[in-house]
Amino acid sequence: MSRLTAFMLVAAEAWEKMQEKMKSIGAKSSTVRRKVASWAKEVGLQTNLSKMEGNGAVARKPMNYRLAKKLVFRKVRKALGLDRCTKCYTGAAPITKDTLEFFLTFRLTSCGKVIPGCETRIFKPDEEGNGEICFWGRHVFMGYLNMPEKTAEALDADGWLHSGDLGKHDTQDFLFITGRIKELIITAGGENIPPVPIEDALKEAVPLISNAMLIGDKRKFLSMLLTIKCEVNSETGAPEDELTAEALEFCRKLGSSSTRVSDLAGGRDRLVHAAIQEGVTRVNERASSNAQRVQKWTVLEHDFSITGGELGPTMKLKRPVVMKMYKEQIENFYKEVPSPTTPDAQLPPK
Repeated sequence: MSRLTAFMLVAAEAWEKMQEKMKSIGAKSSTVRRKVASWAKEVGLQTNLSKMEGNGAVARKPMNYRLAKKLVFRKVRKALGLDRCTKCYTGAAPITKDTLEFFLTFRLTSCGKVIPGCETRIFKPDEEGNGEICFWGRHVFMGYLNMPEKTAEALDADGWLHSGDLGKHDTQDFLFITGRIKELIITAGGENIPPVPIEDALKEAVPLISNAMLIGDKRKFLSMLLTIKCEVNSETGAPEDELTAEALEFCRKLGSSSTRVSDLAGGRDRLVHAAIQEGVTRVNERASSNAQRVQKWTVLEHDFSITGGELGPTMKLKRPVVMKMYKEQIENFYKEVPSPTTPDAQLPPK
């Protein structure tokens, strides 16, 4: 295995898939190993959070962390080929808080604050403060050589670079990326909805879910396509029907005997269906408006993959491709508009 010595930059989706695989392997470990790993991760997370907050207690009580590092962290980093890597970055899309905390790298999904000599602003923010992230400063390029039209698209008259990313500042001026403008869903009612925060919220609420894609552009309500965590063919990279160890554990806790994706797709397992709907309901409760509530959803027969065409080389979701591939399922959502009192309109067969 090649070993990185400086830094690694990969898309958020790649980190999430790495996390998923590590959890799957961990679920197959013995009870003792799982307990030790769980303890070590908690120690590491709290240590890193304290360091970031400038808490001197970390320096006074390093024994737990050093023990966790020896028993767990060094072995895991070596297995990942990151034992010599000094910096790890994520980009191309927002990364979930759960994934960040899993790798013990950062506490929040913010990009931090603006450094001296640079400026950022949010262009045309909505009621929640979300808008296009723009940059200004000496670090911004002057334009594309001999391409005035492209330059005009990227840079405005005042020299601000329009990134195409959606984001917002919090009350302390930390910058958060919430999605891409080209991914923005504009409902039939004219409401702008970034899909990624809703998709990530559901994946965190229901760990069984591998991929989630929000639908609703020019539609009267939101719907969602879901896939289940499954084993992947090591040679072809194609998703298989067998559930991952993490997914199996999730089902067992519900009292479900399902072992395959085909046991769950289309609402075939009532216990799992109810658990997913409960997660959807929890996410909907946090929605800032009725337009941002997911009213219909379905579990697909196969997970998204690079070989299947739904994901790009960096594991990024190819939304237009998915829209075409699953056109029939999507149109079924909108054949009959559900009653506002029954958001969980996608029911399993009896």
